[in-house]
Amino acid sequence: MNNQYQDGENLFDIDHQYRGPGYTEEHETWRKSLRKFIAREIMPFVEQWEEAGEVPRELYQKAAAVGFMGLGMPEELGGQPVDDIYYAMTVGDELARTGAGGIATSLLNHTAAIPAIVAYGSEELKQRIVPPTLAGDWIHGIALTEPNGGSDLANLETRADRDGDHYVVTGSKTYITCGMRGDSFSVAVRTGGEGARGISLLVIESEREGFSRTPLKKQGWLCSDTATLYFDQVRVPVGNLIGEENQGFKYLVMNLNRERLNLAAGMNATSRICMSDALAWARQRSTFGKRLCDHQVIRHKFAEMARQINATQAYIDQVATRLQAGEEPAADTALMKVQASLTMEFVAREAMQIMGGAGYMRGSRIERIYREVRVNAIGGGSEEILRDLAARQMGV
Repeated sequence: MNNQYQDGENLFDIDHQYRGPGYTEEHETWRKSLRKFIAREIMPFVEQWEEAGEVPRELYQKAAAVGFMGLGMPEELGGQPVDDIYYAMTVGDELARTGAGGIATSLLNHTAAIPAIVAYGSEELKQRIVPPTLAGDWIHGIALTEPNGGSDLANLETRADRDGDHYVVTGSKTYITCGMRGDSFSVAVRTGGEGARGISLLVIESEREGFSRTPLKKQGWLCSDTATLYFDQVRVPVGNLIGEENQGFKYLVMNLNRERLNLAAGMNATSRICMSDALAWARQRSTFGKRLCDHQVIRHKFAEMARQINATQAYIDQVATRLQAGEEPAADTALMKVQASLTMEFVAREAMQIMGGAGYMRGSRIERIYREVRVNAIGGGSEEILRDLAARQMGV
């Protein structure tokens, strides 16, 4: 079923939302450019890609051409060196219009994997991996989670043992985004003793002998290919080490606050899309002799959705302002991400309830978003992990 109620004219549509004080006319110009690109190159094909289980590789190149891929990256490596988090947040806002989180996850997966290479990798490693990735010609992912460890990165088991000028890698990673098509991955491995201090980051190319992978089927993010990776005595040159041996955990956490901000911004934009679609439907749907939105119980649902979305947006704007100023508010960033996932869960449920059968049909943004609620509450740090992190940061 094609959702014909995608752009309801209302104050809660993403077009009309309040923009925090960090946004300028330049950001709005960027937004308009993104919106045109997404409307032309992505929106008509979302259902096709969802069914196929992947986005086409040429989309990476098209996205690179309009500036998606290189935000915040050095110019000499093919990026756009803008030290401004609002540009990345705007990308999340606009990609939320697709109602398919797998598109953003696929296109922007490198943003979690590349920063450590840029900051700590050798010049040779940077030149080999970063420019083709930012040009959309190479897919570089990140492989952290293990079958037995989940989010407990400090206790990962995949080992990399030194053998002359190579490391020999043995182990596995799972739930890896772009896992089936990735050309290379930044892989967290154990090179030292127990705990966080024994972890290193290695770039491992998928063409290496002993590397294999199997696809995973998911509830949501269908167009983002996900896999389990296996390393069976994979020999990796020492030159593929990112930074120093046993310092990998430090490199992994360097970008977490910005990553969680971008996740939260995308979730709240998605919540707004849910409310917009539901309101467009409720204004046209007639029940018991009047519009659906004229029933008091339905109006109250919209009021509550708006309250939670706007409160979450205020939290996001506050954290964004602090991060842009150079602070690293780990506790608030963690709680902000929790706030955004709880809001998305509530709004997606209420929007589905309002739209009823129309929202339950494939082809509806609401249907896709509803299936993706749980992965947003887990990825980037689960709600439980982030609450505990915040409590510890607060000295509880």
